[in-house]
Amino acid sequence: MIDPGVAAILPRLNGGFPRVETMSAPAARAAIRARLQTGPEPVPVARVHDRTVPGPGGEIPVRIYWPLDDDVETARALIVFAHGGGFVFCDLDSHDDLCRSMANGTGAVVVSVDYRRAPEHPWPAAAHDVHAVTMWASEVASDLGADPERLIVAGDSAGGNLAAVASLLAREAGKPRIRAQALLYPVVAADFTSDSYVRFADGHYNTAAAMRWYWDQYVPNPEDRTHPHASPIRADLAGLPPTLVITAGHDPLWSEGADLARALDAAGVRTVHHDHAGAIHGFMTMPVLDLCETARIQAWADLRALVDQV
Repeated sequence: MIDPGVAAILPRLNGGFPRVETMSAPAARAAIRARLQTGPEPVPVARVHDRTVPGPGGEIPVRIYWPLDDDVETARALIVFAHGGGFVFCDLDSHDDLCRSMANGTGAVVVSVDYRRAPEHPWPAAAHDVHAVTMWASEVASDLGADPERLIVAGDSAGGNLAAVASLLAREAGKPRIRAQALLYPVVAADFTSDSYVRFADGHYNTAAAMRWYWDQYVPNPEDRTHPHASPIRADLAGLPPTLVITAGHDPLWSEGADLARALDAAGVRTVHHDHAGAIHGFMTMPVLDLCETARIQAWADLRALVDQV
């Protein structure tokens, strides 16, 4: 059963979200940006700093958050976060509230990545940007007041894909050592025939048609979509860091997220999977929902536990 709070806002979400599959990428970006709503005052954190980081395609903008209790004596965990947006839109501003909550809730320094977006920069540009920032973060962790041995990658939706691929790239390169990963309703497979794609193809905010369009923008060659750096569920998952997977029960991506959690567990990866059965895609960036706050509190506690138990 869908969450009552979600049910109350779902008609407005369905009616207001642009049909991106009928639009160009610039037009979709403009439409999504026009929908961005911010509260009168952002969630307070100790500090926020915007800067750029060298990357494979040029300078990568990042936004760094220090949590409110910034005077602790022990070094903090360090989270590199990749925002969602179908690989095409959203930015540092769209996920500012989530990153502030993440910093305060985990007590970690959070580095949000404004990676290159498709279709102007197709696969694997975005994943390489996230990996580059993860490398940089590991190298400067001490300067940020964080512990390089407590490095985490995280992302929601398309950003969950990029975080998962960044973990694979780090494993292949032998650095940096990633302590944990957090994947919020991640995009991990280009399979439009799954049970949840069929059941939730339309009418639940995120649509199958939009997802097909996102994949067309990011990985235009269907043959490339089987590569583990495009569909990380196809990778050898053994030896990956402890993982938090969050899924939404009324989401076309539910099946692949649940499948990934099971596959990680079968590969011997310590995995925490929380399925919010009444939720829709993107619900953790919807602070109007009580479910959003509940899920955030649980996720940040789970992530702290994963890091502390290593």
